Amino acid sequence: MKTLLQRVSGASVATVSSIAGEIGPGLLAFVSFGRSDTEEDLAWMSRKIIGLRIFPDSKNSMNLSVSDIGGDILIVSQFTLHADSRKGRRPSFMNAALPERAELLYNLFIEIVSHTGLKVSSGIFGAMMKISLVNDGPVTIMVDSPSERIC
Repeated sequence: MKTLLQRVSGASVATVSSIAGEIGPGLLAFVSFGRSDTEEDLAWMSRKIIGLRIFPDSKNSMNLSVSDIGGDILIVSQFTLHADSRKGRRPSFMNAALPERAELLYNLFIEIVSHTGLKVSSGIFGAMMKISLVNDGPVTIMVDSPSERIC
């Protein structure tokens, strides 16, 4: 599992017809699932992003987590994080989970993160979406689950 986290002052995701999800200060999490990802990867990633200390404390040091500040989380599926562009000019997505499996993992991940007590919003799996965000910092962090690092 790969997650691209952005610390935001606010973010929203919209489809052609409506706003699907919207948050205030917190994290925008773009998530992508690999072929070998398991529920253990989802649980690990949930704990990691909830506890990652990337928010400023009173001394402006990155010492606080999204949980510490009572922030929100917006989760958006983005399979292109699994792009392999080392060869040629067209990225390969061979390592990305197949759509049916990815959708199942995406919905399960949202459910797991929702049980943290934080406000969680999400995009719509497989939909064309427009993302709006105000990156705070900017702070952008890539997180790979342990099984991703083995591949």
